[in-house]
Amino acid sequence: MSYSYVIIDDDKQGTLETQAMAGSFPELIFVGTANNYKKGVNIILENKPDLVFLEIDPTNLKSKLSLSLINELHRCLKVVPKIVVVTKAKKLAYEAIKYAVTDYILKSPSRGDFMQLLTKLNNDSNQMALLNDEIISKTVSISNQNTNSQQGLILCIKSYGDYRYIDTRDIAYLKADNNSTDIHLKTGEMITAFKTLKHFESALYYPFIRIHNSYIVNSCYISRIHTGNALCHIKHTLTKIPFSKTYKSNIDLIISKISSDNYLEI
Repeated sequence: MSYSYVIIDDDKQGTLETQAMAGSFPELIFVGTANNYKKGVNIILENKPDLVFLEIDPTNLKSKLSLSLINELHRCLKVVPKIVVVTKAKKLAYEAIKYAVTDYILKSPSRGDFMQLLTKLNNDSNQMALLNDEIISKTVSISNQNTNSQQGLILCIKSYGDYRYIDTRDIAYLKADNNSTDIHLKTGEMITAFKTLKHFESALYYPFIRIHNSYIVNSCYISRIHTGNALCHIKHTLTKIPFSKTYKSNIDLIISKISSDNYLEI
């Protein structure tokens, strides 16, 4: 298979190195380059490449290159290109993983890096074809089993023979209280579970996202995100939940997810 690509990097030498290495693979088709956030978004929207080689630790901070570019792509495109981070900064690898990038390559890239990337891309394409066939054959079955999905998971809070059953779709947020966790329902009711917030973080998946050392929020119940005040507002209540810088990337993910659905920004 062949893959069109663009390079977004404010470092000219880095751009040339990436382009030179990519040029040795006939499967990779060069489209163009950009050296800042705005031009990067524009070249992607105009050309809709399969791949984006992205620098997220720019030499010039005015270029505004960062992982936030991925959020903008989710806002503007139904199908986002595969993102390959190419940077000197090893420390940003974990943050990149949270954005589900396809690969993370350190400058200066080697031929081996690109061979591994192409293998991954080809495997993903083959798996996607198989997945599409499987989705078609299981559509009816999945529809009937939706009540068993993560959003419809039944949570059992057990204490001394008392079994309390909670539909996770009714949970607005969870708050840490030392070694226990307060589960706040959409009705305003609060239930205490004698498990740590860390336990619930590992047990619950999206739309449950940790945004603070003390809070996990069901993103379906967020009515407003105020980044200036670092607060999330909960639907149909006056509750405001803080989020911390440590989990700012999770807030970016929530914003991206909301904007990728049936969405109009005015």
